[in-house]
Amino acid sequence: MIDVCDIQVMKPLLQQHGFHFSKAKGQNFLTARWVPERIAEEAGVDASAGVLEIGPGIGPLTQQLALRASKVCAVEVDHRLKPLLAQTVGEFSNLEILWEDVLRLDVPALVAEKFPGLRPMACANLPYYITSPILTALLEAECFDSVTVMVQKEVAQRIAAKPGSADYSAFSIFCQYYARPEILFDVPAGCFMPQPKVTSAVIQLKVRKERPWQIDDPEIFFRTVRASFAMRRKTLQNGLASGFPELGKTGAGEVIAACGLEPGVRGEKLDIAQFAAVSNEILRRKRHV
Repeated sequence: MIDVCDIQVMKPLLQQHGFHFSKAKGQNFLTARWVPERIAEEAGVDASAGVLEIGPGIGPLTQQLALRASKVCAVEVDHRLKPLLAQTVGEFSNLEILWEDVLRLDVPALVAEKFPGLRPMACANLPYYITSPILTALLEAECFDSVTVMVQKEVAQRIAAKPGSADYSAFSIFCQYYARPEILFDVPAGCFMPQPKVTSAVIQLKVRKERPWQIDDPEIFFRTVRASFAMRRKTLQNGLASGFPELGKTGAGEVIAACGLEPGVRGEKLDIAQFAAVSNEILRRKRHV
């Protein structure tokens, strides 16, 4: 197996195929072997798993996944990598590469087709510029046991943030609605070529089989969350009045009081259960208009 994390191996390989890194595609290749090994290990990949990998690059994580899983399906948008991946991971009979944009795929249908009888997982070293759309697609697919990704450290902190913290955001709530996040470890910039300007982190999102909150209408719930964070450092009352003009400021205040919250509370202080209560109360009022 070619050690694609060894710069002495990687550089001649890239030169041989005339490959140049694409800034537009956010390409940073791993040069530290322990990183893909630890991602595959801590993700819990084993013979019971079928793994969807997003963006294999030249294959360091792909190799580690294919050594452990029953089946790996890697999705790569950059066709220039075809000859490189043929060389670095071509030996694995349990690996299939799809030359597609994952955001254009029907992920649940793909997982059902490729991983029958297996525990479906997603693993990826995500390009920074497209982290949120891909994570959103993977979580909304609701077909994985877990999603383990390497992202910018500040994004990982935002995903795992607690109510009231500086990193807590609408995206925190979105991710935590679908999954239980845990930051596994940091990856310094020196582990990549070319080196990014930031530290990365590997985060695992264990997808919820059931949700412990009563949410009567997910669309109203997420609209409530977005409205509450759209005017950060403003009160929840102002956010709701802006996001639900039909409520007005008076109606928003009544919703907050009905949920037993302080009149001047800010949206970033609320946990998911409290947002659920607020959205359910808004829905109740809309139905009685």
